[in-house]
Amino acid sequence: QVQLIESGGGLVQAGGSLRLSCAASGRTFSGYAMGWFRQAPGKEREFVATITWSGGNTYYADSVKGRFTISRDNAKNTVYLQMNSLKPEDTAVYYCAATHRLTSAAKNDYHYWGQGTQVTVSS
Repeated sequence: QVQLIESGGGLVQAGGSLRLSCAASGRTFSGYAMGWFRQAPGKEREFVATITWSGGNTYYADSVKGRFTISRDNAKNTVYLQMNSLKPEDTAVYYCAATHRLTSAAKNDYHYWGQGTQVTVSS
């Protein structure tokens, strides 16, 4: 089992920045690829970014490419999502998740999920 706890969400104006953190406990964190997903009201949960266990490869949804950066610190059992140039359409609950797969953008491939953190971007 892996337990995931997100933090760092909040209210920010358009054009601003936030950094989300996801702290993991339980099984060896470095053995998992990690992902960030988000879900806006009335919408499906969607892929945002993912990072391989080593941190050597990252992948992003087109909607956030160039604005968001995913990273991880295996010594601290933590994955981050740096979000810059935020837009109102980025408003959502953001979830981190862990998968046994090398990498994936499919939410069904993720086995463990955090409880989510709210990000609200005002215009």
